[in-house]
Amino acid sequence: MAEQKKILGEERRSLILQQLKDSSEPLTGSELAARTNVSRQVIVGDITLLKAKNEPIIATSQGYIYLKNNSNSPVYERTIACKHSPEDTEKELNILVDHGVLVKDVKIEHSVYGDLTASVMVSNRHEVKQFIENIKNTKAALLSELTGGIHLHTISASSAQVLDQAEQALKKEGFVIE
Repeated sequence: MAEQKKILGEERRSLILQQLKDSSEPLTGSELAARTNVSRQVIVGDITLLKAKNEPIIATSQGYIYLKNNSNSPVYERTIACKHSPEDTEKELNILVDHGVLVKDVKIEHSVYGDLTASVMVSNRHEVKQFIENIKNTKAALLSELTGGIHLHTISASSAQVLDQAEQALKKEGFVIE
């Protein structure tokens, strides 16, 4: 059995970048590590270097994504302020994605650290389920738990009307702060 050769430096980063650009699904650090025969920690460093070169790569709970600029379809975006218990997080996210919204991130204002933002990047129920399972499996706290449930989401959709409908559905549930 032949030992796989490590792919080194710039060649590896170029390969990682191409794989992210070609993928329609998030790629985990472990997947990229296996493909290049290096450790996951090396991949984390490579991603940091690629981001430093202004490559639009984001880390999500499902893996790394290369943000493709699809200029053919306009994207509407807004920030909404929400408040709910941790137990309502899945319900909140499902309401948004069921209306055709991409939940890009969650933001809080921390008393010591200031503004904290974390990538969410969910656009369907399957991704919401994965996100919630990842939170549960890692026993990670939601950012909103640090602020009594108050948080912001950056959401995007194909039209302002879709965003309006999603926001109205959240208001109906009492999740929106006005």
